[in-house]
Amino acid sequence: MACDGYTKVWELSSREILRLDGARGTAIRVTRGALWLTLADDPRDIVLSAGDTFTIDRGGLTVIEAQGDATVCVLARYVDAVKVGARRPGLASRLTALLRSVGAAAFERRWVPYF
Repeated sequence: MACDGYTKVWELSSREILRLDGARGTAIRVTRGALWLTLADDPRDIVLSAGDTFTIDRGGLTVIEAQGDATVCVLARYVDAVKVGARRPGLASRLTALLRSVGAAAFERRWVPYF
């Protein structure tokens, strides 16, 4: 799916977050991957997959998170996106990774006799 006629094309990595402020009327089309959108003062959570199009129908803050690598076409007069980056892993997953690395290092360590 091409982005002909759209003003911007964004390549998002997995779990990357975009913040759009005042983007009412902006059309978003997903050409690869999936997105999760939430709008200010709106109880809906919108999930878009490849081929879906959505027009932001509220002012205020819109948060978009890529659910895997995604390509997004945007049609707007003026949209300034702020990339937040991927979410930081939680404490439990960071602690698990630390313990695994320590265990792997101890396992791979070679013991030399001390005289």
